[in-house]
Amino acid sequence: MPLDPLPADRLHTPCREADLPFETTAELPDQEDTVGQERAVEAVRFGIGIRADGYNIFAAGPQGTGKSSLVRQFIGRAAAAQPRPDDWCYVHNFDDPQRPRALRLPAGRGRAFQRAMERLVEELQAAIPAAFEADDYRARRQAIEDEFKERQERTFGEVQTKARARGVALVRTPVALALAPLKDGEVLSPDEFEKLSEDERADRKQAMEELQEDLQTRMREIPKWEKEQRERVRELDRDVTEYAVGHLIDDLRADYEDCPAVLAHLDTVRKNLVERVDQFLPESEELRQLPPQIRKQLGGNREETHEQYKVNVVIGRHENGGAPVVEEDHPSQPNLVGRIEHQQRYGALVTNFTLIRPGALHRANGGYLVLDARKLLMQPFAYEDLKRALRTREIRIEAPGASFGIFTTTSLEPEPIPLDVKVVLIGEPMVYYLLSHHDPEFRELFKVQADFDYRMHRRDDTTLALARLVGTMARRDGLRPLDRSAVARVIDHAARLADDSERLTTHMGSVADLVREADFWAGERGAEVVSRRDVQQAIDAKTYRTDRVREHIQEEFARGTLMVDTDGEKAGQINGLAVLQLGTFAFGRPSRITCRVRMGRGELVDIEREVGTGGELHTKGVLILSGFLAARFGQDGPLSVSASLVFEQSYGLIDGDSASCAELYALLSALADVPIRQGFAVTGSVNQFGEVQPIGGVNEKIEGFFDVCAARGLTGDQGVLIPASNVKNLMLRPDVVEAAAAGRFHIHAVSTVDEGIEILTGIPAGAPDDGAGWPTGSINRRVAARLAQWRRRALELSAAGSGRNGNGGRG
Repeated sequence: MPLDPLPADRLHTPCREADLPFETTAELPDQEDTVGQERAVEAVRFGIGIRADGYNIFAAGPQGTGKSSLVRQFIGRAAAAQPRPDDWCYVHNFDDPQRPRALRLPAGRGRAFQRAMERLVEELQAAIPAAFEADDYRARRQAIEDEFKERQERTFGEVQTKARARGVALVRTPVALALAPLKDGEVLSPDEFEKLSEDERADRKQAMEELQEDLQTRMREIPKWEKEQRERVRELDRDVTEYAVGHLIDDLRADYEDCPAVLAHLDTVRKNLVERVDQFLPESEELRQLPPQIRKQLGGNREETHEQYKVNVVIGRHENGGAPVVEEDHPSQPNLVGRIEHQQRYGALVTNFTLIRPGALHRANGGYLVLDARKLLMQPFAYEDLKRALRTREIRIEAPGASFGIFTTTSLEPEPIPLDVKVVLIGEPMVYYLLSHHDPEFRELFKVQADFDYRMHRRDDTTLALARLVGTMARRDGLRPLDRSAVARVIDHAARLADDSERLTTHMGSVADLVREADFWAGERGAEVVSRRDVQQAIDAKTYRTDRVREHIQEEFARGTLMVDTDGEKAGQINGLAVLQLGTFAFGRPSRITCRVRMGRGELVDIEREVGTGGELHTKGVLILSGFLAARFGQDGPLSVSASLVFEQSYGLIDGDSASCAELYALLSALADVPIRQGFAVTGSVNQFGEVQPIGGVNEKIEGFFDVCAARGLTGDQGVLIPASNVKNLMLRPDVVEAAAAGRFHIHAVSTVDEGIEILTGIPAGAPDDGAGWPTGSINRRVAARLAQWRRRALELSAAGSGRNGNGGRG
């Protein structure tokens, strides 16, 4: 006996306004906790609490389920209770300028140290020149120079005295010192020298040779004296510099006695200042007249030298307490691990430690870093460098791709900074599963999965929690409060979004959008409170904005362009239902499915598969039909049938097995030669035992066929067959429910193919009798009889063919 249609109260499970204990959401307290994500909440709490290596978090769930909000909420609480992490600075490495050193300072003191070093440089620029311009320095340096001159003059005087005693003069020339013969106190010219006697000339030559040797010996001492003089001047400069800068650096040391790394750096700065004090002294007039590039080569770049004493604070904490929480919206490799910038000077790109810029890992060090997984994976080298930082527990700043040997340009190699951070990746579940499957390191570095559900149980407590959340959304966005009727409609819509009357969606982004749009329509009519009509208008308006394609398809059904019958009876023809998803809007679309049968060799041809428009799941569904037929009607012999199935007027990919029930009904109708009522459409998949299985999009499918029937006129003989296991998913539109309540449209829930075929044909399917086969007049009896007839005919043809072949052989 055919099943009765579902009563109207099972087609939609509304939220009763009487069950909501408030008049408007203004009476409700804020909903601070996330609704319906107990599993994810526990995972996030665990991931934040455990401090072992590798226990970073991947928050996996559909977009809009509140992943980011929940993560922010829990991380914010945890960070507020944690101490501020240390500051980190980069300073010049005087031993190896290409490798800047990293200094750790207590939280909040990095900026102070930076300002102190800037003031030190300013004071040095004034104190050092003043010290070198002091009378004491000038006197001491003059004394050294006078001492050298006195020694030189004394030496030359001794040589000159010896020379005069032997008739030789010591003469100063523009080039050097020279010896010349002397007589009566006068230097002899070459002609006068030749007039001397031979003994006098010989005596003068011998004296000049001996004096020349003595003079050269003494001249060789002069470079040593000059070196000694320079060393004494340098020693004097060091003493003066130490006197000028020593007390300034000592004052700094007193402020950072608890920072050994800072003290070591200040000692290095003191030593370098003493050695490079000339960079703080005024340039000579001759040097100032030269072009900048030449001055830089001869005297060095004073600006760059002064920068060596500065401090680059890459991590400077503010006064407020707590660990940092950083959300990097653009997780490129430089934005994650930092970068080294360059400046153009004299036509060349140069850099130094002051141009080191921190990344998100630096800012989040000691706290939490939140990243979008998809954005991270889209950035070259970012994911690999993040894993390396987590694996080595240090932040190493380098050019993108440097670890792969792609870039070989010489640049700085800053000292790595130790890393202590909890990373939270947020993404779709598929991203999590793909990374888990293809990247073994991912499983070791992200051991905590916070799995966000797309739906929650519909109970009194969750319904009230969702109502409080709606009120919280309205208050936070400055919207009007919602009355209980509006909240009830929002909850109904949340169940519809979940495609389940016993569940509610956790896609809070959609709920928030609905609240905002309902507030807009309430404002349009000048209301102070949002009511059910405003929520319904928001739903209808959003549907209208997005259903242009659906409307066009419905028009084509009405005009007969798309051929679907909604009344009458035909054998081998049935209405199947599919769901089209266009962006965020989904709607049902009926399709005519036809089946043609003839005697054959047990072939079931899927035309969609043959032409390449059938997907794998659709092909699977058709093959299941073959198994069902063989098990039910092929026990006594092979099936001598050939059948073809096709979706009429389909011009794209057909996939999924939700039409397998409809295809089986069409096949049974064609085999039994029994017409199917065309006022019905069918959805559901079937297994090899003839059991009807649940499918998705049941609400959209029913409404899609209802719209076609309503456009042509509801006759009371129209409806949809759905799997019985899909009844719990029904949250139909009010107009569909009203038509079902009035008996103008029917929805039947079936559990087996036999139940469905009885409704569609009005003829019993028939259950097998003990040893007697199928009941007379049943659908199964008619199918079995026709298949048996074809089997006999096939045997007859086979026997006739064999006889002809045998006679031909004897002849």
